[in-house]
Amino acid sequence: QVQLVESGGGLVQPGGSLRLSCAASGRTFSRYAMGWFRQAPGQEREFVAAISWNGGSFAYGDSVKGRFTISRDNAKTTVYLQMNSLKPEDAAVYSCAAGAGTSVSLLEKHYAYWGQGTQVSVSL
Repeated sequence: QVQLVESGGGLVQPGGSLRLSCAASGRTFSRYAMGWFRQAPGQEREFVAAISWNGGSFAYGDSVKGRFTISRDNAKTTVYLQMNSLKPEDAAVYSCAAGAGTSVSLLEKHYAYWGQGTQVSVSL
């Protein structure tokens, strides 16, 4: 069982940056691939980024490539999402998820555990 708690959301102006954190409980954190997804009001949940169990592989959604960076610290059982050059369309609730396996996946169905999410707002 893995419990996930996100933090770091907030209001930022367009062009600004935020770093989200996702703290995981459980000693098996390092066995899981981790992902970030987001959901804006009235829209389906969207894949943002994922990282393999050892940080050696990554994947990003097309809309965030070149602006967002996912990383993890297994010693701290935490995964991060650095978000730069934020746009109004990046506003959403961002949730982290722990994969059922060790490899990167873009698919929600491959993630067994989910956090409650943190709100990111981007406006002047």
